[in-house]
Amino acid sequence: MLHFSRWKLSIIIGVILFGFFVALPNALPGPFMGVEPKAPLSNTQEAQEKYRDGVAAARDAWWPGFLPNDKVNLGLDLQGGVYLLIELDPDDIIANQMDIVRRDVTEALNRRPRVFSERVLDDNATLRVRLNDAATSAEAAKRIRDVNRPVQGSITSAQTLDIQDNGNGTFTIRMTAAAREQYIQSAQTKTMEIIRRRVDPDGVAEISIQPQGDNRIILEAPGESDPQRIKDLLSRAGRMTFNLVSDDQTALDAALRGAVRPGFRLLYDEFNRPFLINEVPVVTGSDIATAARGVDPDDNSPAVDFRLSGGGKQRFGRTTAENSGRFFAIVLDDMIMSAPRINEPIWGGNVQISGSFTLQEADDLSAIIEAGELPAPLQFIQERTVTATLGADSIRAGTTASLIGLLLVAIFMMLAYSRLGIYAVASLMINIMLILAALTLVGATLTLPGIAGIILTIGMAVDANVLVFERVREESRAGRGAMSAVQAGYEKALSTILDANITTFIAASILYLLGSGPVKGFAVTLAYGIVTSVFTAFVVTRLFTALWLNRAKPKKLSI
Repeated sequence: MLHFSRWKLSIIIGVILFGFFVALPNALPGPFMGVEPKAPLSNTQEAQEKYRDGVAAARDAWWPGFLPNDKVNLGLDLQGGVYLLIELDPDDIIANQMDIVRRDVTEALNRRPRVFSERVLDDNATLRVRLNDAATSAEAAKRIRDVNRPVQGSITSAQTLDIQDNGNGTFTIRMTAAAREQYIQSAQTKTMEIIRRRVDPDGVAEISIQPQGDNRIILEAPGESDPQRIKDLLSRAGRMTFNLVSDDQTALDAALRGAVRPGFRLLYDEFNRPFLINEVPVVTGSDIATAARGVDPDDNSPAVDFRLSGGGKQRFGRTTAENSGRFFAIVLDDMIMSAPRINEPIWGGNVQISGSFTLQEADDLSAIIEAGELPAPLQFIQERTVTATLGADSIRAGTTASLIGLLLVAIFMMLAYSRLGIYAVASLMINIMLILAALTLVGATLTLPGIAGIILTIGMAVDANVLVFERVREESRAGRGAMSAVQAGYEKALSTILDANITTFIAASILYLLGSGPVKGFAVTLAYGIVTSVFTAFVVTRLFTALWLNRAKPKKLSI
């Protein structure tokens, strides 16, 4: 128990040194070594990029590149940021789903042999279909029923649509109550994921997205200074389609006068140029596998590259092969982003949108495309920009409380356990350092409740040492020698220490799984603190004690 082989000693020292270098950047003032570039005077992209370059230059000048250089991520309550309360309107959710049904029905009826040539009317709750030829009602009814599907996740045989054949070539289509309930329930979860993918496409920002009720979402973006950019990212529906452009100039002229040909739509690009596009898309946003910022090979300007998935790639390749010389429109939220000419078949599924994009606009657009279409427009109920003033005060208060707690614990341990108490205090300092290193290494977010968790850990870390030292004191009073008393103390206290910390770790895990926001922040630091406390109390303190005993070889312990 008190013998440490060289490989064990190497591992312990390696863990402590690794933790030291990972945690060290958090102890340095400013970004690195007190060198902090002047804050940007504006929120323009150029100013922000210049500021980030200055931070990087300061880091490179003072800190070796091969060492870790990250700091703990601070939560909204510590570093400021953007707070948004977002709401989904259930009626908008159902209206969007019915619009999808309308497109599916239109596409089904227009398959060859065609049985329908007029528009399907949609009043956001009901579809009304009127055929040109009532004699095709039987075939039309079959095609419409093919569009109907069971409600996803339902344990019954409930269908999504209630389809009524009114006779004389007319049909009425409504969404069933079971489908309405399912779409509304799933919309919140889907929206939260889309928000995360748009705001944090790389998965590195420490944003917080939490549900509130059945149709509201709370978004917290620590460190974000521009709430309007976040709102712009989330305000777009993200509905993307690839549609063939009509080459009939007469039909386009008629559409400009208000007579749009059935089965077509009149849309405009960013330069207000009109295009008459086929209403049925070749591929949709669901066919896009990935999207990212790229570079236009013609002028090296920012562009958006995306790749189509298997089914979309085949349809797109077949369409471009059959329509050489025609134009196709890339449509995002009823705005034509690009309308290139089809010069040759495109079978690879790789497509690029070029235009007058800035770097930020290209990044944002690629995030919107890859995240997918929102189930309904978002309504911003509450908006708040939180400054970091409260965070700085909170950090100072938390640091002061931690230092006071640490000082009081150190005084008690040294008075109560003499030399062994000093070793316990040294291991406690290492424990705090390892907690900070763990939070930095995994990219966890430190919040005010997280600081409370660290303060609680200071007390809990001492508890294991107290259990061991009291056992050692009992054995020493029973007449055992120094080495034997310490050996017996650690052996007898081990099971109690493990039981206490395992049960606390289970409680912290439950808090993390079932809690949200501040509760999770507290649970994270508590869980890491439990692991590091056991390591420092039972390994590091024991190592210090063993080294002293082996060198000094005292007969009796003064404890």
